[in-house]
Amino acid sequence: MAESVELLTADDTLSFGRTLSVHLRPGDLVLLAGPLGAGKTVLAKGIAEGLGVRGRVSSPTFIIARQHRPGPRGVPMLHVDAYRLGGNLDELDDLDLDSALVESVVVVEWGEETAARLSADHLLIRLTRNPDDSRQAVVEPHGAWATRAWA
Repeated sequence: MAESVELLTADDTLSFGRTLSVHLRPGDLVLLAGPLGAGKTVLAKGIAEGLGVRGRVSSPTFIIARQHRPGPRGVPMLHVDAYRLGGNLDELDDLDLDSALVESVVVVEWGEETAARLSADHLLIRLTRNPDDSRQAVVEPHGAWATRAWA
């Protein structure tokens, strides 16, 4: 069942990501959907902060995927931007995300159409930007996430 979370500021978005990260473990797939400027990368930064991964988190648009080594929690994160893949499933397969899913939390921006096929068990977060510059996150658990806590 989808739930909505209001995110008034960028700090709220970061905090939501940190809260979500507590429930993440290797093998989890999180898909971030929404238009440009909706807060997908800010949410990914919050997840990374909560996981305690190493390295600067920024949009991987031009490199498509960035692996972040584990920090104190011992959970690595793969941050993928599927925007440039344009729905090309062959290019998605070339990234070998199936292997990464075994050992990392995989966070995919723009991956709703393509990356969802990697696992029936995924968390889809749809972000929208409101006229007052706040954000709305609608969290849709799929598969095993329907019975797992996410916040």
